Amino acid sequence: MAVLDRFLNRLEEWIIVTLIGAATILTFVAVVHRYGASNSANLARWAAAHHLLLLQSAAYAVYLRLAAINLSWAQELATYMFVWMAKFGAALGVRTGIHVGVDVFVKKLTPAARKPVIVFAMLCGALFTGVIGTLGAVYVYELDPDDVSPELEWPSWIIYLAIPLGSYLMCFRFLQVMWRFLRTGYVPHQAHGIDYEAPPPDEVAPAHEVAR
Repeated sequence: MAVLDRFLNRLEEWIIVTLIGAATILTFVAVVHRYGASNSANLARWAAAHHLLLLQSAAYAVYLRLAAINLSWAQELATYMFVWMAKFGAALGVRTGIHVGVDVFVKKLTPAARKPVIVFAMLCGALFTGVIGTLGAVYVYELDPDDVSPELEWPSWIIYLAIPLGSYLMCFRFLQVMWRFLRTGYVPHQAHGIDYEAPPPDEVAPAHEVAR
């Protein structure tokens, strides 16, 4: 089970890193391509107006080369990448405790009273994400197989598959965190000046860590 957990953790992290890196590079290339094409065309017109034939020829050649490269699909693909990254990143946030939460009330409770409150919160998160995942799965199942995206012309069900997959992964992470809390009293958390540190598998967290 520990091996599977480590594999899932690494897979989750690699998917997020790959998607955000690829989407960032693709967006940068598309922006450079768009401005390069428009500016080279403007430069060619300016050079022609000032009878700078050599500059006009070079700028026009650059424009033709850039215009021949079709990147109209780049923005659409980058959007889909960021959507998938956000869904898997939300699951990572549950595992590492980086989601925003209000714990003023919980911190005022005694350690014995905190436990059911934290478990209830985890169950609510698991229930919500489980419902969203199920509704997303039904939506994907009912999509028209011939329905495709505008630019890439990919089947829509592949794109919307991020909803059930990401939501079910979040549901699993909520249940995993709750199970670990019931066994060790540890709740993952991050705050200003506090970095995430994976809990020891069988070590019970100190009492002051229970409600964080």
